[in-house]
Amino acid sequence: MSEIRFYHLQSQNIEVALPALIGKAYENGHKIIVKAPEAQIEKLSAALWTTRPESFLPHGSKKEGSAEDQPIWLSPEDENPNGADVLILTHNLESSQIDDFKLCCDVFDGRSDEDVQAARTRWQAYKDAGHDVTYWQQTPQGGWDKKA
Repeated sequence: MSEIRFYHLQSQNIEVALPALIGKAYENGHKIIVKAPEAQIEKLSAALWTTRPESFLPHGSKKEGSAEDQPIWLSPEDENPNGADVLILTHNLESSQIDDFKLCCDVFDGRSDEDVQAARTRWQAYKDAGHDVTYWQQTPQGGWDKKA
């Protein structure tokens, strides 16, 4: 079973919070897939280039190609072309391949009642499937507190 972490955004939008989450996983030697809607891929890619100017996060998407060479791959598809062990789900997307990853991070917007309700539904489904599920709430400073 995969470890699944829910990240409840409260003080930052995903374009600001995601580079920090990805950066931590990348610094720890992980390969990462970020699953996002097609309409968000370019926006998230731009955020990876500009949000943390002190640290480069090498990444690509279908537009750039060569997925197997990218440590961070942005895609709307349920795929793993770079052999990632970390999956980051955004915008209430789900994956049928959760078990293929060591860690799955489900990042949702806590300022949207609809997103919170959808996250609760996913949480219960993951718990029912036997996954190790944890909940992380964003602090006003943009950090994360693990909640019991």
